Amino acid sequence: MTDKPADRTDVIIAGGGPVGMGLAIELGQRGIPVTVVERYEQPQPIPKGQNLTQRTMEHFHAWGAEQELRAARTIPPEYGIGGLTAYGTLLSGHHYDWLKRQLVRPYYYTDNERLPQYATEAVLRERVASLGSVTTLYGYSAEAAHQDGDGVTLTIVPRKGGASQVIEGRYLVGCDGSRSVVREQAAIPLTRSDHDKLMVLLVFRSTGLHELLKRFPGKSFYNVLHPDLKGYWQFFGRVDLGNTWFFHAPVPADTTAENFDFTGYLHKAVGAEFDVAFEHIGFWDLRVTIADTYRQGRIFIAGDAAHSHPPYGGYGINTGFEDARNLGWKLAARLQGWGGAGLLDSYDAERRPVFASTARDFIEKAIEADRDFLERFDPERDRAAFETEWAERGTGATSEVQAFEPNYRGSPIVIGSAPGQPSAKGEHSFVARAGHHLAPMPLSDGRNVFDAFGPGFTLLAFGAGEEAARLAGAAQKAGVPLTVVEDDLEDGRDRYASRLVLVRPDAFVAFAGDELPEDVEMLLARAVGADQ
Repeated sequence: MTDKPADRTDVIIAGGGPVGMGLAIELGQRGIPVTVVERYEQPQPIPKGQNLTQRTMEHFHAWGAEQELRAARTIPPEYGIGGLTAYGTLLSGHHYDWLKRQLVRPYYYTDNERLPQYATEAVLRERVASLGSVTTLYGYSAEAAHQDGDGVTLTIVPRKGGASQVIEGRYLVGCDGSRSVVREQAAIPLTRSDHDKLMVLLVFRSTGLHELLKRFPGKSFYNVLHPDLKGYWQFFGRVDLGNTWFFHAPVPADTTAENFDFTGYLHKAVGAEFDVAFEHIGFWDLRVTIADTYRQGRIFIAGDAAHSHPPYGGYGINTGFEDARNLGWKLAARLQGWGGAGLLDSYDAERRPVFASTARDFIEKAIEADRDFLERFDPERDRAAFETEWAERGTGATSEVQAFEPNYRGSPIVIGSAPGQPSAKGEHSFVARAGHHLAPMPLSDGRNVFDAFGPGFTLLAFGAGEEAARLAGAAQKAGVPLTVVEDDLEDGRDRYASRLVLVRPDAFVAFAGDELPEDVEMLLARAVGADQ
């Protein structure tokens, strides 16, 4: 159902896909009035953004939608988000496991999940509908945005025809995709790294392919490295179990839906023939883009509006959800009066370097490494050398999962972090480190720390009651919501290696240590951006 546009709201969100709806929930759960403008009345049935990491599922847990999302999955749980990489064809005999995210499972509170993006969107829409502070306007497109010192306006138009309308708000967030109207209206430039590749997206039905790939039990997607493609993947993924698939791959620049043998292309990639019935044939340009800033005054951008890259490694939708979680609590803090003037700037300071690192250190590095491997090694030319290097690559795929640990070292609102700047590269650890995601840990009352978090900041105090009282007093005086959780250092909690851990609303560590600084007011002011 489409609601009547509100004349005034606190936050306008242009784009009600996964990122926009995640942001609406993050704000709506905190009582912030939000209006979401979304072009489509129903989620579009294109299976993209399938792999949801353990970290993303922590968001769904916090948003009160974890169980509903798991109930919506289209593939049995034993088919996780892991896959394999093969050489030449899927059935060539040369393959290794890839994206083994189960290796980092202990550092997150929730298991990963896999389901088509349209199923994820349906769960998010249902959760949003339960929040009285969120108004949804389905079937409207953003047309123009304007801001001044007092607020923002967004002009919207019904897609089925009708007069344009204007919504007023205090902030506007563009979650409206890679061709973002909001970004263009805010005059935010993009930096583009163009790989000059036209890619096809095929959605097709095939029971025969399922039968062929039973030899790889529990796999949900499959990458093919072929020497002719210079490091760019042919990528198969399951939409459901046994019937529907999607496929990404490079195609010649002049390819259309009518002039190319897509069935033959699929057969060649697999290395065998099988039944194919197409449901969708589409195209996209392979490139990496990042906005030069994620904020322009009262206007913000998130998700694909702020950054885009090839669907390599499941980074896209998960990165967008992290944008929503990061920006959401900061907007709420500012609107509720306890966030400082510098808090909103920290969204760009934290999230933009993390995406730049993701693109540079993982996605583009993988393309370059694959290209180099294919040029140097060939089983027909030197089988022994090829197989030695192939085995090494399988080991490297494991280390890549361990190394992908987005963090906010050096953030202006993190206290006492290690030198550096926010990055996607790091190391998973149970040690509570300023600027890093907090690992889960059981409490002596049977709960996990993730179920003890309050709506604002949370202070974990292990045998440090007097210190906790000092910070609690400062928080009360400053109006900063703070939940204090006191416990001991038994049952593994000593792995945090700190008696005091101040956790942000997005489950990242703002401060960790055995003692608070003498000036706890300054520590708190720094954490909420009030000393900027």
